[in-house]
Amino acid sequence: SGKICACMAMLRTLSILLSLLVPAHTTRSPDCGGILTPSGLRYLAEVSKPHAESVLRRDLMDSSAPAPSPTSPSSRNQIISVKVDKFSLTLIPDTGMRLSIEVDLGIASAPSATKEMRLSILADLHVDMNPEENLELVTSDCKPTLEEVQSTEQTDSKSSGSDVDKQINVEKILPRACHSFPPLPEHPSAPFAAPFPITPNCQVQYLPLAAPMYSEQGIIISLQTTFQVAGAVIPLPVSPVPFSMPEPARSSPSHLILAFSEHFYTSLFSALEESGALNVSLLSSLTTATLAERITQMGSLFQEDLPVVLQAVSRSSPHVVLEEDKAIVQLFLTAQIGAGPSLSQSFLSVNVVGVEVCGACAGSVSLLPTADPAFSPQAALLEELFLPTIREEVPAQINKVLRQGVFLPHIASFTYTNVNITIHKVRNKTFKLLPAVLDLKEAWEQC
Repeated sequence: SGKICACMAMLRTLSILLSLLVPAHTTRSPDCGGILTPSGLRYLAEVSKPHAESVLRRDLMDSSAPAPSPTSPSSRNQIISVKVDKFSLTLIPDTGMRLSIEVDLGIASAPSATKEMRLSILADLHVDMNPEENLELVTSDCKPTLEEVQSTEQTDSKSSGSDVDKQINVEKILPRACHSFPPLPEHPSAPFAAPFPITPNCQVQYLPLAAPMYSEQGIIISLQTTFQVAGAVIPLPVSPVPFSMPEPARSSPSHLILAFSEHFYTSLFSALEESGALNVSLLSSLTTATLAERITQMGSLFQEDLPVVLQAVSRSSPHVVLEEDKAIVQLFLTAQIGAGPSLSQSFLSVNVVGVEVCGACAGSVSLLPTADPAFSPQAALLEELFLPTIREEVPAQINKVLRQGVFLPHIASFTYTNVNITIHKVRNKTFKLLPAVLDLKEAWEQC
């Protein structure tokens, strides 16, 4: 019916927030997810109420003053005030949500007569996955009613209510109310169709696998991440540990809680490795001529003065371990120090056997240097000259990449505030939890 379709349109903002409205994918298991808490639903309703009142007031009051007609007594009715008295969203565990809207209407039915009408809308909602494997908001029941509250004219209340119902057309109110949420594009899936950038050639996309579940803790949705490098999706192994959202504390004031598994971070760093973002290239302050002053072989090997270059590249996949209140990422690199085009002559190779990254900040570095046989007698000197640079600059360059951050699942107009990061282990599964409070702003938040 028109009423059901209208209710579905009205809740499109909520649909985006719950589903992120991107195509679903079923070839991988989820590795992250989110919970929209009862506090989050209340906040969504709270920020929507003033806008709902403004939109309904403008549309209803502008469209309710037709020219008088002797054959249509209802044409005397004119809406002179609109006040949204109630606008709420509540959870129904194992079922979905309930939307309740109550609008007080002031009606001028004659030059000196007024009456108050109340428009009530009660709708049961849930999110399903359609045949195209997209998530969509579905209305299982929608009941709009219009009744008279008070009147200064002596008329039959049922007849009066019927006249107003015809005048303002309840079914047309519901499509108008679709604008009662913060402004969104006409096709709300558009902002989420494109992956979010991590680096210039590496992107991440969050994909829901199934319709969300409903519990007393909130609306729970599991997501999988897809990483792209140079526009192509990179294959990643399926998580060895099935992902499931941990239950939040019942007293949590957060609007939204995001959880990221150990496998998510392994995939993230593998994508960064694949894209070359973790590779490091540096020019040394030394040249072959200055080195020749201390290492005589340099003068015979390089006929011209060339800059000395340090290049570090990944040599095996990163390893991520999340422990209680602790995160460790081990990166395995090989650093080459040399000169000439494309390091045609390398005189020192260093295996960076581990870079520990705790709290998204690279820390200790373990080095295993190997000098070119031609420079073996000077190996100790080469290590003295270059190992401090490797130990300092490689983590610094990696930190520069990490500080760029990764876009979290989000929608336009909402940002995360008061974000807390905790690492928690539940039943042999470790998660990085990000409880956050939503804030309605014209901005996107990068975390």
